[in-house]
Amino acid sequence: MPYWRLSGFYFFYFASIGALIPYWSLYLKQLGFSPRDIGTLMALVMATKIVSPNVWGWVADHTGQRMTIVRVGCLLGMVCFAGVFLHSSYGWLAAVMLAFSFFWNATLPQFEATTFNYLGKHSHRYSGIRLWGSIGFIVAVAALGPVLDDRGTAILPVIIMVLFAGIWLSSLLVPEQAAHHLPLTHEPILKVIRRPEVLSLLVVCFLMQASHGPYYTFYTLYMEAHDYSRSLIGQLWALGVVAEVGVFLLMHRWVPRFGLRTLLLTSLGLTVLRWGLIGQFPEFLTVMIFAQTLHAASFGIYHAVAIQLIHRYFTGRNQGRGQALYSSMSFGAGGAVGSFASGLGWETMGPASVYWMAALLALLALLVAAVWIRPADETD
Repeated sequence: MPYWRLSGFYFFYFASIGALIPYWSLYLKQLGFSPRDIGTLMALVMATKIVSPNVWGWVADHTGQRMTIVRVGCLLGMVCFAGVFLHSSYGWLAAVMLAFSFFWNATLPQFEATTFNYLGKHSHRYSGIRLWGSIGFIVAVAALGPVLDDRGTAILPVIIMVLFAGIWLSSLLVPEQAAHHLPLTHEPILKVIRRPEVLSLLVVCFLMQASHGPYYTFYTLYMEAHDYSRSLIGQLWALGVVAEVGVFLLMHRWVPRFGLRTLLLTSLGLTVLRWGLIGQFPEFLTVMIFAQTLHAASFGIYHAVAIQLIHRYFTGRNQGRGQALYSSMSFGAGGAVGSFASGLGWETMGPASVYWMAALLALLALLVAAVWIRPADETD
């Protein structure tokens, strides 16, 4: 029972991301917004992850009602997003994006904690459940490309609303008892954060996600500017996540064999290569195909390693706040800075320079991880 119910939530949640992240910039462009405006609006979605997961993580760790928080967050996020149908001014959309993402971003960290608590000592099996999120992303991003080519971007908010409804309905199927593996003992959370390996991991997560800013905010527009059709762009997005699925299927074997540190360093190094290729050779389809397969490393390996390290470092009642902190530092602060900065630099520096800056951020993350995340910090 819990496997498919947990997997169903991931499917719909990441399907909504597959509709929102690759294509929302097209919708905003169609409304007449500039690259700076688009970068700022996308940054607002990321910025709420700095605060929202920590607020709800604190509540969840003190009440133990993780799935109640997930359900309420899903419902209120869907209600707030409905505001996009009322007006399309910059100020109104900014308010809507802030409101819906405050609740939407609260749900995933608590659901991640629920999943790990259900798995207990078998946390290496996480990727087998999480891969259904990747499948949801693939289905959404690949199907939407041709639809938007044919129907235009005006239909996008309706599709996203349907997917949000799917998230909420799937959350109703997961019982609160799925999070029954919660230990009672724990360290003070500030003491955990001050540990060098924990602090360095959070810095790596921030830099890594900031480096993804140009990709998540402008990749679709970037490819469209180089004469790629929306259908082909959707297929390129999907290819990246197909590669990610392959990683999730293999991680339970790779972790015991190679160790978390080696896998993390490999993923960071390949991320540097990926951003350099996208920035330098966008006109070559074969290069873009290869760069998209590197999503297996820049997200698949990286995320699977990072979330397992977070689960090990933040134990007991700190689990919810640990997952929230990971979300805040990476997808929140890192994502917001990356989206906002890429929006500022897109017209002033040019797309190629923005992607090279992303490569430098990934390189800096690699150096931090190489120095401070040591083999002794993990227990495989």
